[in-house]
Amino acid sequence: MTQSLVLSPQMQQSLALLQAPTMELKALVEQELQQNVVLEEVPTTDTEQIEKAKSDEGADSTVGDAAEPPADVTFDPATEKPNGEPADDFMAEFERLWQMDQEWREHFAATNIPMRQSAEDEERRQFMFDSLVSATSLQEVLLEQVRESTLTEEQRPIAELLVGNIDDYGYLKTSVDELSFSTNIPVERIQDVLRVIQTFDPPGVGARNLRECLMLQLERSEGTETMEYKIIDKQMEALGKRRVPEIARELKVSVDDVQEAIGRISRLEPRPGRAYLSDNNQYILPEVFVQKVGDDFVVTTNNEQIPHLRISNTYKDLMSQAGNSPEVLNYIREKIRAGKFLIKSLHQRQETILNIGNEIVKRQREFMEKGVAHLRPMTMVQVAEAVGVHETTVSRAVSAKYMQTPQGIFEMKYFFTAGIQTSNGEGMSNTSVKDMIADMFKREDPAKPLSDQEAVAMLKDKGIVIARRTVAKYRGELNILPSNLRKVY
Repeated sequence: MTQSLVLSPQMQQSLALLQAPTMELKALVEQELQQNVVLEEVPTTDTEQIEKAKSDEGADSTVGDAAEPPADVTFDPATEKPNGEPADDFMAEFERLWQMDQEWREHFAATNIPMRQSAEDEERRQFMFDSLVSATSLQEVLLEQVRESTLTEEQRPIAELLVGNIDDYGYLKTSVDELSFSTNIPVERIQDVLRVIQTFDPPGVGARNLRECLMLQLERSEGTETMEYKIIDKQMEALGKRRVPEIARELKVSVDDVQEAIGRISRLEPRPGRAYLSDNNQYILPEVFVQKVGDDFVVTTNNEQIPHLRISNTYKDLMSQAGNSPEVLNYIREKIRAGKFLIKSLHQRQETILNIGNEIVKRQREFMEKGVAHLRPMTMVQVAEAVGVHETTVSRAVSAKYMQTPQGIFEMKYFFTAGIQTSNGEGMSNTSVKDMIADMFKREDPAKPLSDQEAVAMLKDKGIVIARRTVAKYRGELNILPSNLRKVY
């Protein structure tokens, strides 16, 4: 006998909807639309009519009010009692389901109104979509350079063959001998064309291994007489194992010189085709919008991109027909309940994200007005307590979601950072401290780069007291090398 916590399918679905970003959410809803016959998406024209009817009715259309069945719903006399009461429990269930649908439609009209945009915003948004172009692959870039190169007509088919065997990272995945064997083209001719391709952009393309890739980049930028080139050419195995003293002995140079050369080698690109990978093109769709209206910040959710669902009116005809088997009626009932739960889950998702967005803006008002330097420490526990949900709910709600603010578009998790106590007793986000450190190193004299200890002293002058090892940690997270490797002679 064991005790275990098991999530119901409905709860799992609700958590999945909460965690999913907008584009993924639309895919999940499309899947539900295909599986649940009683669900339908509200067309834009219907949405406008619902909103207009809601504004006309005013207080008479509050959620939860009893509503009369529509005139187009008729009841078979065989299924009614003389006094008009339902003849069985099924018709009572039908009336409850119909009222449930009406309540949701009124609730939808009151809460799921898309954010209105000005004509200028709409024009700018459309221009952005019209300007999106498909990414150019590495192979297309290389073939264009083949057409513009000095290769002869006999060499170009060989060049196209080689380009076809270069992978997305820029490496030639087939050996020259194998290509020669399969095409009956002499090895020398293939190698001549390969040497031309290896002069194309990006630097290092067409290499057969990492060593050749790095050497091609150094040949083009620094030449073959540099220490970096010699290390890669003669001591590649020792470099991979970080045997710095051994490399220094073999090259008869100091360990410090080798360390500096390794630092410069680390800035080379091990995957030349990385910039052309399709995964690099990420289009962000904000979930939350923050706009300044007067002296206040107004927070809205991106309801325009969220599918608006309702229970289809068609089910009323099916359920009111006398003669349907109990299996059919039970099937329709279950689909209606599942559809209602999905609609409620979508609304709850938007409401949760909106509440969290409001709390973020409330706590990060200075950031919204002045920028990153004024980001305050904030934890998910604090927001969860203010919103009235569990910490894990906040974590799921902000996962992979973005907020458009007056300072730009930021991932919602960006606002949750640990704090550092300042000399005046106030808390400062470690993200703000990182931004200050990055600015310090950016403004340093390249001939006399700042040390970590000097950065500590500069931060102390600004009222921020942190240890040197903390500065070193933040510097590493910012991909900034130590001072001895940043020095320019």
